Amino acid sequence: MVSYTVQVNTIHKKFTVALKKAKTRQAINKAYSAHKKDHEKILKKHLAEEMRQIKKTKSKLD
Repeated sequence: MVSYTVQVNTIHKKFTVALKKAKTRQAINKAYSAHKKDHEKILKKHLAEEMRQIKKTKSKLD
C-alpha cells in the first residue's frame, strides 16, 4: 500500500506538469478540476483507512 503522502506528491507532480503544458484557460481549469478530483478521492480513501484503524483499536479495548 502506498502512503498518503506519496500519493499526494504524485498528483501534485502530475498537476504541475499539466499546468506547464496548458496553453489555454480551459486547459488550466481542466487540470485543476482533475487535480481536485484526485485529491478528494485520495482524502476519502485515507480517512476511511484511519476510521478502520480507530474501530480496530476500539474493539481491542472492549
